[in-house]
Amino acid sequence: MQGGELTSPVLSVFMPAYNAAAHIEGVFERIPSEVWKQLHHVWVVNDGSADNTAEKLDGLAKQNARIRPVHLQVNRGYGIAVQTGLKRCREDGCDIAICLHADGQYAPEIIPQFVEKIESEQYDIVQGSRIASGTALSGGMPLYKFVANRVLTFFENLVFGLSMSDFHSGYLVYSRKALDSIPFERLSTSFDFDLEVIASARARGLKVGELPIPTRYAEEKSHVNSIAYGMRCIGVMAKYLMGKYRR
Repeated sequence: MQGGELTSPVLSVFMPAYNAAAHIEGVFERIPSEVWKQLHHVWVVNDGSADNTAEKLDGLAKQNARIRPVHLQVNRGYGIAVQTGLKRCREDGCDIAICLHADGQYAPEIIPQFVEKIESEQYDIVQGSRIASGTALSGGMPLYKFVANRVLTFFENLVFGLSMSDFHSGYLVYSRKALDSIPFERLSTSFDFDLEVIASARARGLKVGELPIPTRYAEEKSHVNSIAYGMRCIGVMAKYLMGKYRR
């Protein structure tokens, strides 16, 4: 606080990026100008992409010093890419960290709403919900994924003591308290990393909520094996019930 007025939170964005050359420039263009004014860094973790993602990122970084590419020489998986981005955000001193995906599936335009929810309602983790927005099926989510999402979410709410509508989007926003207290480096290296974040947050008494987001399934390729992912989610719930995510 300065001169009796609240200061705006310092934001950092991190992006896991794998073969995202066709989309990543558009993601940067969609970040609102008001967000750029608060942005400290944008950490883009290039997870061993086989296309020209690295070249695109290096070119963007030359145009904007806040864009910081982190190149992993081989593909190490979604969890490692997100852990790497979170580590950079933890170290750079930001107040709020935002996970955007480099394929453009999650709307950068609503970052201000996430920030407002964390600031005004004191949330530590806010996850984007495609279900709450009512756009899951109309936005192109395959029916089998929609049904599996609803079944898993029912049990996840029971296990974690929450009343959320969607635990399975990768659009997560973190408070400084969450950055400092969750042991990200000990969590999964696969796509169940995000659910383990929520499990860890609940085990530490952190406040977890959601915000409606638009659903967009376009030509980008999914790298998620749905059956394996579902089994991993069941495993996260079992570990939570056994107390594996406590301090």
